[in-house]
Amino acid sequence: QLARVLCQVWQPVRAGAANWLFLDEPVASLDIGHQLSIMQVARDYADGGGGVITVMHDLNLTAMFADRVLLLAGGEVRAEGPPGEVLCDEVLSAAYGCRLRLNTPPVGAVPYLLPQAAGAGG
Repeated sequence: QLARVLCQVWQPVRAGAANWLFLDEPVASLDIGHQLSIMQVARDYADGGGGVITVMHDLNLTAMFADRVLLLAGGEVRAEGPPGEVLCDEVLSAAYGCRLRLNTPPVGAVPYLLPQAAGAGG
């Protein structure tokens, strides 16, 4: 299955035929190593001048790889912009109706989100 996904992504890229890649949940059901590999192929394509539009539910991978984020919730656009502006506590908590905490590691590392259980401190 992974080989099929990689071929779907990489063949048009390698052939120079695609200007845009439209990826719908390209890493669903994959282990983390393969998720990172697929997302890196998409990132490399974008860095090379191609366009990539990806539907994702994994907000942490989105934070790692996206240049811009369009957040949909309840069938409505809730926010749009750079990941640091869209993937923040206030926007995500309002959109999803649960508490989330954005953890910001030292400089150079990617922030990551953790859900907060009701009544949890922090």
